[in-house]
Amino acid sequence: MKTLLISASLLGLTACAATAPSQTRAIDPVVAQENVSAPVAPKVVELGGLTNEAAAEHLYQALINANYLATKVAPTKVAVQFGDNQFLLEPSINSAGIDRILMNRFYAVHPQLQACQELPVVIGTLNQKLNFAKFVLLDQGAVIQIQGTVTFADHVEIEELRRFMLWTNGGLAQVAQSLPDGIDQYIRPIPLMQQMVPVKP
Repeated sequence: MKTLLISASLLGLTACAATAPSQTRAIDPVVAQENVSAPVAPKVVELGGLTNEAAAEHLYQALINANYLATKVAPTKVAVQFGDNQFLLEPSINSAGIDRILMNRFYAVHPQLQACQELPVVIGTLNQKLNFAKFVLLDQGAVIQIQGTVTFADHVEIEELRRFMLWTNGGLAQVAQSLPDGIDQYIRPIPLMQQMVPVKP
């Protein structure tokens, strides 16, 4: 479960055009074209008052516009690639309270490890000692779900999501270092996004 953290930086391009005073007030089409700037990816996603389905669509579009590899895997769920890891993001919009985005990672557990009675104890210990995520055993121990929550009011910044995913990756990297060698053969990430396979001509 070793992770590779890759942080992406955004480059903004700005252009400055200076023109000499003109005797006429007509707009030069060439100058007008030069002053048109490229669209800028939204830094803030407005989600307040939306349904969970609409919020997921807005979040998906914002991630795509910010150059993340993302896909909708359900009406209310967006999978996003972050470095070597994939997160499942699920907006939970509450008009009467705090809004949330649930961030999940899933790991498949080898059948030999599922039968181990110590696994629930390990999961319980992680929940007691760590505060960056909640660890849950699903499907009678076949899946480990790791869930964190980003809370916000009406809007969330893409940078907040990036930092939260980075923080979660860092926490999981520390957990992986504390586990016995070779455990990654028994606990493996479950892919949330289909692998892109190049089409042969």
